[in-house]
Amino acid sequence: MAQINKPNEYFNTKLYTGNGTDAHAITGFGFQPDLSWIKSRSSAKNPNITDAVRGATKYLYTNTTGAEATNSATLQSFDSDGFTLGTALSWNEVGQNYVAWNWLASNTTASNTDGSITSTVSANTTAGFSIVKFTSGASAGYSVGHGLGTTPSVIIQKITSDVGGWLFCHKDMSASGITSGYLQLQTTDAFTSNANVFTNVNNSTVTQGSVISNNYEQIMYCFAEKKGFSKFGKYDGNAGVGAFVNNFQYLGFKPAFVMIKCYNAAESWNVFDNKRNGYNYQNNYLIPNTADAEVSAPNQGIDLLSNGFNPYYGTGTINRSGKSYIYMAFAENPLVGTNNIPTTAR
Repeated sequence: MAQINKPNEYFNTKLYTGNGTDAHAITGFGFQPDLSWIKSRSSAKNPNITDAVRGATKYLYTNTTGAEATNSATLQSFDSDGFTLGTALSWNEVGQNYVAWNWLASNTTASNTDGSITSTVSANTTAGFSIVKFTSGASAGYSVGHGLGTTPSVIIQKITSDVGGWLFCHKDMSASGITSGYLQLQTTDAFTSNANVFTNVNNSTVTQGSVISNNYEQIMYCFAEKKGFSKFGKYDGNAGVGAFVNNFQYLGFKPAFVMIKCYNAAESWNVFDNKRNGYNYQNNYLIPNTADAEVSAPNQGIDLLSNGFNPYYGTGTINRSGKSYIYMAFAENPLVGTNNIPTTAR
């Protein structure tokens, strides 16, 4: 497998301050994003996702089951080096601090006929990321092309034309893999075992089961592991309450983004990145299933290291003994590569 040596060409975390004005351009991304996940750090506001396949000004909140909404005062356009914002408060309130997590797909769309249902896809096979839009079939068993050319490790799917939960399927939550069941991004709920979300996932298609709403518009984000860029795994917690222990998770790269969720108990999602305030072990985190502002709590922090991360404290929602966790991580730097950038811990 070829290694990605410059991960920031495909994923980047951008910090910015809102100014409350229309057409506020945020630049310095290094690419034109196709998916931007934005959250206010300094106040309670809903985290939101906009992607280029559904189109600018169309958004979903990751902490609710609400349908897609359209508002010209939100993310107005995806630009060559960032995006432009309107005046909506969850995107651009004056004086508020925000974080945007951004992924590059293909900056274009194509009609995909690999499945029994035609999908609209923006796929980046190098980075293992695709955005897939489609209308669900009239009955279970229809398949949808995802465009990656390899089997996804994580699939996040949401009905957009009506109310419905975020389905988060990860290869490591069960022995039967990504088709075994789901978490929901908008809740703290534990893993739900259900073989009728996706009944088959392969290198070209996702076969949808009876859980998926019929005759509704859907958006699906597919991720496949790529050496030097992404890893999707699991670990077991090993710390008692208040205890400090080592629970190092090897990634093969210095992480830029880590999202963690306990899957055998009801716990919040946690997102850490390499740009916001905090240093090992006090890395600040955000909770994408709530509107809460950024949290600074040493008892919940992780070490972001040159070759992985270490969740080591038994108080909080990332390393309690007897609990199991999944994660998705994207790279700042590969551990070994040709990018000529030293790879060090924070």
